[in-house]
Amino acid sequence: MKNKKIIIGSRGSKLALLYAEKAKKSILKNNPELNKDLLDIKIIKTTGDINQTQRLSDIGGKGLFSKKIEEQLLNKNIDIAVHALKDLPSIETKNLIVDVYLKRADPREILISKNNINFYELENKSIIGTSSFRREAQIKQLRKDLIIKLIRGNVDTRIRKLEGNEYDAIILAFAGVKMLAKEEKISQIFSVKEILPSVGQGIIAIQSRINDKKINNIIKKVNHKETYLCALAEREMLKVLEGDCETAVAGLATIKNKKIFLNCELFSIDGKKKFIFNINGKKNEAKKIGHKAGLNLISQAGDSYKVNK
Repeated sequence: MKNKKIIIGSRGSKLALLYAEKAKKSILKNNPELNKDLLDIKIIKTTGDINQTQRLSDIGGKGLFSKKIEEQLLNKNIDIAVHALKDLPSIETKNLIVDVYLKRADPREILISKNNINFYELENKSIIGTSSFRREAQIKQLRKDLIIKLIRGNVDTRIRKLEGNEYDAIILAFAGVKMLAKEEKISQIFSVKEILPSVGQGIIAIQSRINDKKINNIIKKVNHKETYLCALAEREMLKVLEGDCETAVAGLATIKNKKIFLNCELFSIDGKKKFIFNINGKKNEAKKIGHKAGLNLISQAGDSYKVNK
């Protein structure tokens, strides 16, 4: 391992490469015996990056941002994959493992609008850009008069579309905007009570081959324990729901005084019905708590949140 290069696989967007660089720096910091020249980042173009006009759910779902990277990992062309956790399907790919996470960034949602207008002061029938069914349902809960229009592309592309007058406002994850140092563009930061974020939002995940002991011993040193437990609870809830890109679901776990708190929202497929469940317990029971949350949401929603009943 001392002389063998460690290849980190990443999407090629500016934000994805910043995530990969952050993971690389963390690995080097926590493994001082590693030479920085032995870690390289390899860009992998994913289907989700190539097709930026259609909804992800129409062209294959969340896996479009990870499948090609995972193939490179399975084929041993890369040793580590770095993902935004919210882009990963809840079911893990066979022979791969995701259980290392960097410390979570701010998970909240933000608004960028023309003329820096507050969300509640936007004119009637203003056009809001989002590609998320979850955000669409949540926006409609806050303001039924707004028009939701699909937007795809990276953060820079979305901002350009806004500035090109295709939209009146767009909603994005705070973590990505902050990482790109574009905070001056932010018109408003939503509280998690206003808009509960996506499962895994603000978390950088590191994926590896399940049987690669050398790599796993290296990356486990960067794992942020509290983020790991929160991710475990959120993703278990999503797994129970069998959630995908068309599932309008939100979930955020936090840890305080050795307890874990999980807040969840699920919407019917038409976005009209909202199901809420909040649960807390010992932080070492994170997965169990996530499982209970998923079962409770199903008991409330039945099949109303699923596309194919």
